[in-house]
Amino acid sequence: MPTQTEIAPLAADLRVAVGQLIRRLRAENLFPLTQTWVLGRLDREGPASVSDLAQALRVRPQSMAQTVGDLEGEGMVERNPDPDDRRRALVSLTAAGQARIVADRAAREGWLVKALEGLSETDRETIERSVDILARLADADV
Repeated sequence: MPTQTEIAPLAADLRVAVGQLIRRLRAENLFPLTQTWVLGRLDREGPASVSDLAQALRVRPQSMAQTVGDLEGEGMVERNPDPDDRRRALVSLTAAGQARIVADRAAREGWLVKALEGLSETDRETIERSVDILARLADADV
């Protein structure tokens, strides 16, 4: 079994490569990154309060309130009373917000599709296997 010292260079290379890929994908965003994060989270998880969004995305509630306000002003999200606590509002996607997140994802995935097309079949098969491994790695409890 390899030691931590033997695995450390692989861990460093993986961190750098994943970071570069994430930065490259973010460069393909059509919209401001924080807005994309909010729309994506609402799309995946459903309606949420501003404070829940702030906590999930690790930003200050005041910053999230500004982002949600901007998105609301653009018609991308709407606020409705929380059925369980009428003092709270839940933020949800509008049809325009849904269309925007679909367009943003398509732009990022479009770049990735073109990049993958430039690889050999063997490299694409290796990446296909790696996707499962990376997903398991992301879920690892160590």
